[in-house]
Amino acid sequence: MLTKLFGFNPKQTTIRTEILAGITTFLTMSYILAVNPAMFSELEGMPAGSVFTATALAAIIGCMTMALWGKLPFGLAPGMGLNAFFVYSVCMGMGYSWQFALTAVFIEGLLFIIMTITNIREAIVNAIPLNLRYAIGCGIGLFIAFIGLRNGQVIVDNPSTLVSLGDVASGSALITIIGILITGLLYARKVPGAMLLGILITTFIGIPFGITKLNGIVSLPDSIAPICMQFEWDNILSLDMLVVVFTFLFIDLFDTVGTLIGVSTRANMVDSEGRIPRLKQAFMADAIATTAGAMLGTSTTTTYVESAAGVAQGGRSGLTAFVIGCCFAVTLIFSPLFLAIPGEATAPVLFLVGLLMIEPIRNIDFSDYTESIPAFICIITMPLAYSISDGILLGMISYVVLNVINGKFKKITPTMYILALLFVLKYIFI
Repeated sequence: MLTKLFGFNPKQTTIRTEILAGITTFLTMSYILAVNPAMFSELEGMPAGSVFTATALAAIIGCMTMALWGKLPFGLAPGMGLNAFFVYSVCMGMGYSWQFALTAVFIEGLLFIIMTITNIREAIVNAIPLNLRYAIGCGIGLFIAFIGLRNGQVIVDNPSTLVSLGDVASGSALITIIGILITGLLYARKVPGAMLLGILITTFIGIPFGITKLNGIVSLPDSIAPICMQFEWDNILSLDMLVVVFTFLFIDLFDTVGTLIGVSTRANMVDSEGRIPRLKQAFMADAIATTAGAMLGTSTTTTYVESAAGVAQGGRSGLTAFVIGCCFAVTLIFSPLFLAIPGEATAPVLFLVGLLMIEPIRNIDFSDYTESIPAFICIITMPLAYSISDGILLGMISYVVLNVINGKFKKITPTMYILALLFVLKYIFI
């Protein structure tokens, strides 16, 4: 039954491993349940409680679709970056209503469904050269390690140098470093469920420091009535709507592509030609979740790079995604208890997963500079520009340019030429 429902293979993993992997991924991506309500509540008419419920429901739909249709161990939820574009660019910057932005997300989801059915998204992924695929995984590893260090305040803002080391002798940074050492020790000793245990132990240690705070245990979820199905069709044919939809589409496409390639490579889930199994189904889960999320009242739902935490824990099938979805369902009732897990407790897991994800760098051909330079651009751009999609775009543009200059025209597929041109136009006009 598990094989039929989730693609579970007892030769590759165990039920216990899949459950631990799902819980681990959930804990590392669950910060979105705190971030989204705080961000969207800045917009008049979007209550934080309603946004919390919509965020959890969108994640449940995405994870369950991925589990039963995609049969892959990836978690989905409203994406970071895309929510910031929604709130601060479309609504506060361009002056449009949040109903306008939700309409744009809804249209984006429908377009993604069409692109998935017609295999356009899969063709884009398969056109990416193998060395760039390795680089994407490495870049994502550095990116999520940086997120972990930032969430744990080990790395902080600095107006002179952009970033600098935080106060590692006290507070959040100290708890994060202790968590890294504890989780690293457990992982090095091959303790089953090391990352989950690390999160729980670090959460417990945070209590006397005032980092872990418990404000109740059980509460009923707020209604999504104020934000559900709130679309605005008046400006659907405007140029601004076209730009907003395209930007949502663009960012989501390449964030999802980067995540799927990077995490699948780390899990050795790619075939001999570097292709990801059931990629079309994974894309469809992403598209359906985005469309449903817009109807519920939240921003674009996407595959989370934090899925790497569960993959590193041994998750290999849709059962992992199913467990993630179940965890999101539980938070609807036990949200106060769940919110007690601080970012400092999940930061060590993100840091260690980043370490694990840079392993494919050994497969990159550094002797061929037409391969290694684009790969390095891709790797270094993701953490420094704080963007997976920009890392992929600049890596692909530089790959085409360097190989054309060196006369290696046959190495580049027609799809790569088209994509590189579109990416250049994107940076010029958007």
